[in-house]
Order: sequence, then C-alpha cells, then structure tokens
Amino acid sequence: MKKLLLAAAFIVLAGAVQGEPLLGKWRTAKDDNGHSGMVEVKACGAALCGTLIAACDAAGKAMESPNVGRQIIWDTKPAGGGKYRGMVHSPDRNADYKSRLVLSGDRLSVSGCRIGICREAGVWSRPK
Repeated sequence: MKKLLLAAAFIVLAGAVQGEPLLGKWRTAKDDNGHSGMVEVKACGAALCGTLIAACDAAGKAMESPNVGRQIIWDTKPAGGGKYRGMVHSPDRNADYKSRLVLSGDRLSVSGCRIGICREAGVWSRPK
C-alpha cells in the first residue's frame, strides 16, 4: 500500500511540474564579459533545473564554452505568484547563488545571493 501511495504522489508531482510555465528555453542576459547563452529548463524530479545548451559571444554569435552542458539552475521550486527559489550558477564569476527568479510572461528576472551579497543577473527571455 505504501508503494502505491508513493507512486501516486510521484505521478501527481510530476504532472504538476510538467504544466510548469518556467519549462522551455530561455536566452540569458549578457554577463560581465558580454556573453549570453541558451538555457533549457526541465523537470528534475519534483524540482526544476536548467542546463546551458548554447553559448554566444558579445556579438551574439555561437561560441565554444566549457559551461555548455552544465546545470545553470537547479533545485528550483515555485514560491507562488510567479516567483521561484533554488540555486543558480554564474559562469562569468564561477560562483553558485541562492536564486530568486520572477516570471512575468516571456521574461524571467534572475538574481541571487551568496554569503549575504546579492546580485542581479538581468532578465532572461524566451527565444522567438
């Protein structure tokens, strides 16, 4: 019986994540070096995570990066009202931050805090 209840709970949680508006591809804001990227957000268990799938130079042209394939956001969960909390990695600073994401239509405001210092990481947008 416990296994059946656990399986049912997992199915309900997975279904809730699948209808999540944060899912999909996002173009990041430019970083300190003028670089941007494409992050794909998917369900990772009961949370959301996002992997860098492409990197662009300051001119917007594709470039190689050791961060392609790396998780940029993880352990991200809805906090209500279009807000999300989790973790975010900043490749330009090679640092992880407790994230604050705010979704508004096709725009995602990204910020994070680390050891009491908070940083705005700009606004991500859905690619056209």
